[in-house]
Amino acid sequence: MGFLTGKTAIITGGGRSVLSDGRCGSIGYGIATAYAKEGANLVITGRNVKKLEDAKEELERLYGIQVLAVQADVSAGADNEAVVGNVVKQAMEKFGRIDVLINNAQASASGVTLADHTTDQFNLAVYSGLYATFYYMKACYPYLKETQGSVINFASGAGLFGNFGQCAYAAAKEGVRGLTRVAATEWGKDNINVNIVCPLAWTAQLENFEKAYPEAFKQNVKMPPAGHYGDAEKEIGRVCVQLASPDFKYMNGETLTLEGGMGQRP
Repeated sequence: MGFLTGKTAIITGGGRSVLSDGRCGSIGYGIATAYAKEGANLVITGRNVKKLEDAKEELERLYGIQVLAVQADVSAGADNEAVVGNVVKQAMEKFGRIDVLINNAQASASGVTLADHTTDQFNLAVYSGLYATFYYMKACYPYLKETQGSVINFASGAGLFGNFGQCAYAAAKEGVRGLTRVAATEWGKDNINVNIVCPLAWTAQLENFEKAYPEAFKQNVKMPPAGHYGDAEKEIGRVCVQLASPDFKYMNGETLTLEGGMGQRP
């Protein structure tokens, strides 16, 4: 029995993904696995139905929890409040509570310079990241207030350091970082813990980025001082488990930077 037994976490971008060597290949699925091991029931969202179904099957089979998989895509031109509202409605109908919201989903056209970026590419990053985080936070707020729960958002070194070829991604992530700090200020009185993680984990997306844009990869992705990239489950996922613990309430509003397993709060 883990300390999250009986609690419910919503994880956006939680579909199953693997690296070329078969290890966990996405931060969202790494977080989902870490939460499942602590007994939490999960609501996972994403655009790819097959990845969601694969995640649901494996997590329920291995850890004996319940998983609600909901296809959802926040994008330009969609009724995004309705999309997010449907996810939250289904979560409450199935589990009756929301204890943790993890805004992990993000799409972008990395490797495209600012001068070459199209409006559609910019919208892809801003809607899937910043707008999605905004809508999920608004929709989950009443339920997180009831449970005195936690929000864990995701930013990136792309925004902190101005990575080449990642203008829309960096802009979206810096927007999420600002939104997180405001929520921490406004929701602290409700005992809702709000934090943001800036991870560097080796994922299938990063693996593909290296193959598709080798020059941009060399300029932007540096080996962390610890000598290895973060593990999606054992490092990023476990940090997210810790941030849902009552013992971490003092961290409200802080940015946690993870590079190869080394954490610091700038």
